[in-house]
Amino acid sequence: MRKVFSGLLLVLALLPLAGRAEEPAQDDYVSYIELKPFVANFISDGPIRFVKCDISIQVSSPEGLNAVNYHLPRIRNDIVFLLSAQREEDLASVEAQQRLSRMALEKVQAVLVVEEGEPYADDLFFTSFVIQ
Repeated sequence: MRKVFSGLLLVLALLPLAGRAEEPAQDDYVSYIELKPFVANFISDGPIRFVKCDISIQVSSPEGLNAVNYHLPRIRNDIVFLLSAQREEDLASVEAQQRLSRMALEKVQAVLVVEEGEPYADDLFFTSFVIQ
C-alpha cells in the first residue's frame, strides 16, 4: 500500500509538468490582428463606387501586437485614406490588389516606426475584398 501511495504522489507531482505547454521561442511567435471591416469610396469616372475589405496584420512579437493595437486608430485612418485615393483600375485585378496590400503594409509600418521606432508588422492580408 505504501508503494502505491508513493507512486500516486509521484504521478500527482509530475502532472502539472506534463500538462504545461512549452513557451514558444521569440522566433516562433506569430499573431494576427483582425481589423474591423473597411468601407471607403474610391475615385471613379462614373457613379460613386465603394470598396469593402477585411484586413489582418501579422506580427511576430508580443510588442508588435501591443503596438498595432495601441495605434489602431491612426493605422485605420491611414488605410482608409489609402483606399479612398485609389482609382478603379488600381483595384480591378489581383495584381493591383496585391500592390495595394503592400502599400497598406508600408503605411502600417510607417505609423509604427514614427510612433514606436520599429516597423513591427510583418505582413498584411486582405481576407476579403469587394468592389461595388
